[in-house]
Amino acid sequence: MTPDIRKFYRATDPGKGLVVANAEDKKYYIDFADVRGGDIIEKLKQKITFFSPDSPTCALFTGHIGCGKSTELMRLKMELETEGFHVVYFESSEDLSLGDVDIVDVVLAIARRISQSLNSITLGESSKLQDLLQRTWGILNADIQTVKGKIPGAGDVGVGVDGNKFTLALGIGEITAKVKNDSVLRERLNQFLGPQTSQLLDAINTELLEPAISQLKKQGKKGLVAIVDNLDRIDNRAKPGGKPQQEYLFVDGGEYLSKLDCHMVYTMPLALKFSNSYGHLTQRFEDPKVLPMVPVQFPDGRPHEEGMALLRQMVLARAFPDLEPSDRLNAIEQIFQSAATLDRLCRISGGHVRDLLKLLNAWIMEEMQFPLSSDKLEKVIRTCRNEMTIPISDEEWELLRQVRQRKKVSDDRGYQQLIRSRFVFEYRDDSDVWFDVNPILAEAKEMQL
Repeated sequence: MTPDIRKFYRATDPGKGLVVANAEDKKYYIDFADVRGGDIIEKLKQKITFFSPDSPTCALFTGHIGCGKSTELMRLKMELETEGFHVVYFESSEDLSLGDVDIVDVVLAIARRISQSLNSITLGESSKLQDLLQRTWGILNADIQTVKGKIPGAGDVGVGVDGNKFTLALGIGEITAKVKNDSVLRERLNQFLGPQTSQLLDAINTELLEPAISQLKKQGKKGLVAIVDNLDRIDNRAKPGGKPQQEYLFVDGGEYLSKLDCHMVYTMPLALKFSNSYGHLTQRFEDPKVLPMVPVQFPDGRPHEEGMALLRQMVLARAFPDLEPSDRLNAIEQIFQSAATLDRLCRISGGHVRDLLKLLNAWIMEEMQFPLSSDKLEKVIRTCRNEMTIPISDEEWELLRQVRQRKKVSDDRGYQQLIRSRFVFEYRDDSDVWFDVNPILAEAKEMQL
């Protein structure tokens, strides 16, 4: 049966990540590891489960925004839980203002999320961490009462309705909620806690993480893993000292991010790989694991048949989740004007999975009926290209032409912007790494010069 076009539209929502532990989402999941140079998630898992199950580890995971990192991290969470680990996954954008992030903000968010997931962990009255948070709360409230008037009910931080039990998740949550959307209070928080970051980490390690891991092991768990997603989305504006925020957090602050006494996985901005500070970054951490694009062609222009085959399945699985892969291929013309039309969609996406779904989603809305025609697809592509080309400068066009010719990114000059804006994509296979221009831009008239 031909699928319902509204259901297909919802299934191709580019903003919805897949939770592979969910049975319905798992039907949509396509494993691209064979065309991405290896199974990165398996390597991250083995580092924790096989090589260092009882010692803290810290890993960075990166790739273009929208290339599928969150889906892969949810798969990592599921597989680690199957191995017996307690896993705390969260999207940092829910806790932090990504335009203005400090080390203290990240550390507090991690401590809060871990404490929240282990509500049996409470702190005693003599807790260093509780004392530090109470003093922080007092300073923030003093500022608020001075500047904005007295806040009703602003008592001790982290004390619940019973009035005598301190809860770490509640305490940190009250502080982070207060400062998230207030730049003045965030600055005050970091002025107070920033110089005490080492003491804060020590208190979190000794009073939260160590007792948490001890209790988890008594319950039969093998350890604790925290996965911090969406840190790859932080802005790169300059901090007050002039350092770009991404370098400030991961290079200057890497020493602190790696000192939490549990297994940590952070997403990192891909642009940092092309920064002049990348060498300093790899002194703080092991080399970041990169999730590249799904290749649609080789550097010499030959079609990448294996990559294209998997992209076809990614699209068709959204229409026919219960069919076998071979049967889906036989049903292409129920959805698309022809197999060539589907291939055009896959190639023009450059193997960027969210961009592919975004184009498809817009195409469905434009057409509103099956089969989806090549004419409407070309209209959607032109619209997308016109929007993308507006901000590109003459200098950036020249850099793009160089990437098209050389298939590489050679230095920091201008390339961070090209990577961050998804104008240039990175690809990998078992033997090679190469870069190429986003195919939508590659067809622009400026690229024909």
